[in-house]
Amino acid sequence: MNAKMTTPLEECDQKSDKRERFEFGKNWQRFLLILNDERIAQAQKSLLDMLEIENLSGKSFLDIGCGSGLFSLVARRLGAKVHSFDYDQQAVTCTQELKRRYFANDPNWSIEQASVLDIDYIKSLGRYDIVYSWGVLHHTGQMWKALEQAQIPVRQGGYLYIAIYNNQGNKSKIWKAIKRTYNRLPGFLRLPFVILVMLPFEGGRALLSLIKLRPLAYINSWTLYRRQRGMSRWHDLIDWVGGYPFEVAKPEEIFDYYRPLGFVLQRLKTCGGGLGCNEFVFRRIQE
Repeated sequence: MNAKMTTPLEECDQKSDKRERFEFGKNWQRFLLILNDERIAQAQKSLLDMLEIENLSGKSFLDIGCGSGLFSLVARRLGAKVHSFDYDQQAVTCTQELKRRYFANDPNWSIEQASVLDIDYIKSLGRYDIVYSWGVLHHTGQMWKALEQAQIPVRQGGYLYIAIYNNQGNKSKIWKAIKRTYNRLPGFLRLPFVILVMLPFEGGRALLSLIKLRPLAYINSWTLYRRQRGMSRWHDLIDWVGGYPFEVAKPEEIFDYYRPLGFVLQRLKTCGGGLGCNEFVFRRIQE
């Protein structure tokens, strides 16, 4: 009797316990409830600033791990032909919803469910001017394989824009344990767990603003958070505490990895050695 064949998505599930995999799509569905024109404009500005271009007219844009679909939407508004995919079906649904709202029946924006770890799928995509994957590849359970496969669709002279969690040594190991714990908890305990974990950080920041006699500074840090890529601080906190699988890298490790593959670093935006993602824009100068 022949063994049962598995799909690439099923193989990914076998390598990472579903009980420990954060449901990113559910978090993005809640984010869409607060998405507005201001957030979209801020996301658009952040993309153009990092790529150092004025628009994407005539460009092709691949969104690996499209999540809410916000940056696929931005790329399409800027004139790019966009292909979006995500491992999480609920994230795919979010992106489809944004397309329905802003670009219904547009043939220049395609959306699929797929995994960056599926080499046959990646090779079937062809080449793109811009390959974008912000805060995604470190959540695959096989980050270095994902980093390798994300560069395959970048055409000669094209750009690879990625963001990867910073390696904080032992602190990162602690966060990994926290994230795994979150995903093992019953649903009704997850929100209290987020509050419990983040209270020392947020409470400390609030206290510091009071000591400095600047009580509005902490409040403004929440209301102005949308200026950073148009995102929501609360939804990003949930993503941070729950985001598992979880891997990290130092900036120089990412740089050293892509250099032999024919890439040069165009832009680098670090998180200052602390908590968060380092952002990289590479350009492919040779195959």
